[in-house]
Amino acid sequence: MILPEAELAALVEQRHATPHSVLGMHRAEGGVVVRALLPSAREVVVVPVGVDGSTIPLRRLGDTDVFEGQSVAEAVVFPYELAIDWTSGEQWSTRDPYSFAPTIGEQDLYLFGRGDERRIYEKLGAHPRVVDGVSGTVFAVWAPRAVRVSVMGDFNYWRADSHPMRRLGEVGVWELFVPGVGEGVHYKFEILTKSGEVREKSDPFGFYFENAPNNAAIVWNPRKFDWADDEWLAAQTQLDPLRRPMSIYEMHLGSWRRNVRGESLTYRELAEPLVEYVTEMGFTHVEFLPVAEHAYYPSWGYQVTGFYAPTGRYGTPDDFQFLINALHEAGIGVLIDWVPAHFPRDDWALARFDGEPLFEHTDSQRADHPDWGTLVFNHGRNEVRNFLVANALYWRDVFHVDGLRVDAVASMVYLDYSRRKGEWVPNEHGDNRNLEAIEFLKHTNHVLHTEYPGVVTIAEESTDWPRVTSPPAADGLGFSFKWDLGWMHDTLGFLQQQPAAREGCLDGLTFSMMYRANENYVRPLSHDEVVHEKRSLLGRMPGDSEQRLANLRLLVGCQWLLPGKQLLFMGGELGQPSEWDHNAQVPWELLADPAHAGVQRWVADLNKLYRSEPALWEADFDEDGFYWVDCRNEESVVLSFVRQNANGSRLVLGVINLSAQWHRDYRVGLPREGWWHEVLNSDGVGYGGDDRGNGGGVEAQEVPWQGQSFSAELVIPPFAVLVFQRS
Repeated sequence: MILPEAELAALVEQRHATPHSVLGMHRAEGGVVVRALLPSAREVVVVPVGVDGSTIPLRRLGDTDVFEGQSVAEAVVFPYELAIDWTSGEQWSTRDPYSFAPTIGEQDLYLFGRGDERRIYEKLGAHPRVVDGVSGTVFAVWAPRAVRVSVMGDFNYWRADSHPMRRLGEVGVWELFVPGVGEGVHYKFEILTKSGEVREKSDPFGFYFENAPNNAAIVWNPRKFDWADDEWLAAQTQLDPLRRPMSIYEMHLGSWRRNVRGESLTYRELAEPLVEYVTEMGFTHVEFLPVAEHAYYPSWGYQVTGFYAPTGRYGTPDDFQFLINALHEAGIGVLIDWVPAHFPRDDWALARFDGEPLFEHTDSQRADHPDWGTLVFNHGRNEVRNFLVANALYWRDVFHVDGLRVDAVASMVYLDYSRRKGEWVPNEHGDNRNLEAIEFLKHTNHVLHTEYPGVVTIAEESTDWPRVTSPPAADGLGFSFKWDLGWMHDTLGFLQQQPAAREGCLDGLTFSMMYRANENYVRPLSHDEVVHEKRSLLGRMPGDSEQRLANLRLLVGCQWLLPGKQLLFMGGELGQPSEWDHNAQVPWELLADPAHAGVQRWVADLNKLYRSEPALWEADFDEDGFYWVDCRNEESVVLSFVRQNANGSRLVLGVINLSAQWHRDYRVGLPREGWWHEVLNSDGVGYGGDDRGNGGGVEAQEVPWQGQSFSAELVIPPFAVLVFQRS
């Protein structure tokens, strides 16, 4: 035996960190030596491939699974196959995994260690590849404190002892090329920790996973899809998201529509009806609740276990690409919810990945998320930051998404988020800012917007944190938009009141316009507002059935007409009376009721007007893009305002009656003479109202009123939204 006893023991005991140094073919005194680790093999012979040479029989070393053979006839290392007779009687010929050079270079490892390898997902994970003319899959994983890492799967009967990986560099990446393994193979990593514990782990960079409760990753090439959206992607780079219409339909993939058996539609089954519906409704974008793989379905995707994999519940990664491609071909943008704040504690996923805290903070006070029972990412560690920044790029690069809505930003930027005194430690400046997470967000936004102009990032940030949508160069977080949760809370709180109680408290509804210049806002009526016994949007509205529906139309009208972009969760456009149930579909049967069909028509017509009228979106974030005509009439509880485009050439007047009162001769100030066409009236019979309006419009009179040079008397029904257009 040429192999030293210590090396043999390390292989047999599965604690060898560099198996390629002893396995495979190596120069030896007087020729070459070949070693192979082959559990359950009976006989092994080395057979030259493509070169002249002699076969080399290998013999078992003692009672181990290590085979060794030497040839003095060969002076150089040559390509070869292992011809194996197994104890089962099977016979195989395969290239030796331990005969290939590393597939990850030193520069890759260096950049990853610095946190700057933006395409690290092309290096780590499982990648079908041809190496030296041999087809197989490269497996690579980051586990710096592991004693040994092996890859196991259905290609090796889930035997971790047959494919130990080699450690590359100080950063702690482990790698192995396995010939003959291709797309569709299931695999996991087995890790031997410093404490002697053996852990089976899913691949953090897995592109596709089997369905829960199983958790193996599946070898997949996510770049083979044949895209047809080049024109769409090119156009997005030339558009300023702040000065274009953005009307977002938020949806949960599994519960939007189901088949006759009550099963969720697949990605491909969703494509046609979703494209048709979103087109008919006039939304510019769809936003999917988190699509990344998650084991716990009732988490709605917010407890991610596979950050690089669209969930396999609805199909393959190619199928998800098919859905996005179909939406893009129809002119519909795609946003996804992204969760870089935390991850679940499942012992087979990221938690204590190599036996110790790795992706999470080492300090338990910072690692434990008090609200969700999850673990907080260590955003200050280079490799973890790299994992997440590359993930943001990945969804654009590989899946062509048009933007990310970033979940739970407030939980990231505050050290004391949901923590009491004594449960957190101030930063080096003595305050509660999480400096590492702040820098991570700035860096991610900078990189994403630099590499992909036109891509939007939207912050769910629930506090008054400053400059969320200012660029990092101006000490901002760098987001394109921020959810205006203040508008949402104030507006729902106001409209939930009985009509008589609304008098004298208009400030609750108008306050958001006081701070609108602070950020670039999206006004959300999201999934969060229709769960956990908050009731549905319709269920929050007061009064009888007719009044509730009128108030819902009023709510949505406010959302569409005020400055900023808007987001509505599925079911809200129908006046869904019940809370959202992730185990059921949107109650489409409501559309048989003309009143609910009227709410849907109202939303569609709002979108139609919105998209066609630059006054409603071009100057959303300009000071002159919006101004109140009257917001102080506490007795009548009627608001009026003007929207205009960037050069003031197009004007829209919005009038909102928040009361149950009829106003038949209500004078409203107008900024310009001429005919003001009534283009929308939420009391229209087609929307479920009584069709009480202004006969198509009004002529401006030279009667100064409410600070305007002109005015007109309007008929304003109860709980109504009126829209007048002047160009």
